[in-house]
Amino acid sequence: MQETRLDTARIQAAHRVIDPVFRDTPLYRCEALEPGLGCAVSIKLETANPVRSFKARGTEVVTSLLAGHGAPAVVCASSGNLGQALAWSGRGRGLDVTVVASRFATAAKLDRIRALGARLELVDGDHEMARERAAALARDGGIRLVEDSLDIETCEGAATIGLELVDSAPSFDTVLVALGGGALATGVGHVMKALAPGVEVICVQPLGAPAMTYSWRRRRVVTTESADTIADGVAGRYPIPAVLDDLLLVADDVVLVREGSIVAGMRMLLDHAGLVVEPSAALGVAAVLEDRDRFAGRHVVTVVCGSNVDVDAYHRWVGQAPVHRS
Repeated sequence: MQETRLDTARIQAAHRVIDPVFRDTPLYRCEALEPGLGCAVSIKLETANPVRSFKARGTEVVTSLLAGHGAPAVVCASSGNLGQALAWSGRGRGLDVTVVASRFATAAKLDRIRALGARLELVDGDHEMARERAAALARDGGIRLVEDSLDIETCEGAATIGLELVDSAPSFDTVLVALGGGALATGVGHVMKALAPGVEVICVQPLGAPAMTYSWRRRRVVTTESADTIADGVAGRYPIPAVLDDLLLVADDVVLVREGSIVAGMRMLLDHAGLVVEPSAALGVAAVLEDRDRFAGRHVVTVVCGSNVDVDAYHRWVGQAPVHRS
């Protein structure tokens, strides 16, 4: 394959420094989902850990390097999941962690960042404004700014999910990956192309936050003026050029899905897999729901990447009780 910024040997080394609580997550066939989706489905479950998302794989790598160099502090911008992960990883390595977020971010995620001991600063805009403020704090304080997807450690940490998929001696032929900033997609995609090139990598993004999809299709950075989706974890507007370059090399396809399909995917994961997931984690299921013919007769793996949800919002979207279908 052509060269991405990622390196397979570094990814293998990253797997060794990640706390075991985030590694070797469950991978299992979920037959209960299959009648509704029309294909064989396996789940790679990234929610059964202290921060309930895959993000700590990357922050474990970042903070281990910072602690090894004696760094005192670190800052990031986050819609919630990266901030929780950095707070958890930084606390364990004696780093002072600051997280900048939009005050409109999911309240449960913000509360958890505080509970993990990070200093939380809120801005009156979206994630892009939070990123600008975090960059200013890093510059003024002379501390490390962690930028998800741009920083190679976040991509290579996420890529360890791909190592685990490959090590499972896969029978699947397709991996469905949520696409936001691109760390998860480029990380898993790199490993698949390097070690299991016969597996198709399909990235999935909400129709209401399509910047990276448009960029992939046009092979150049395309920004959007707004992002309107319940999947806040993937709601970026400004793709990073270097990440797009990687994505162009490892993604076989990038698709957009409607909000209704995301909600239907969340409901299916609750009803048939017993999983409470955030909208970003249901994107893979949503992609199959929107194009059953494409996936018929195939075996797909969907990476269930997070379960940090606002309980009230989740009840509005999905309903308070499972709907049992025959």
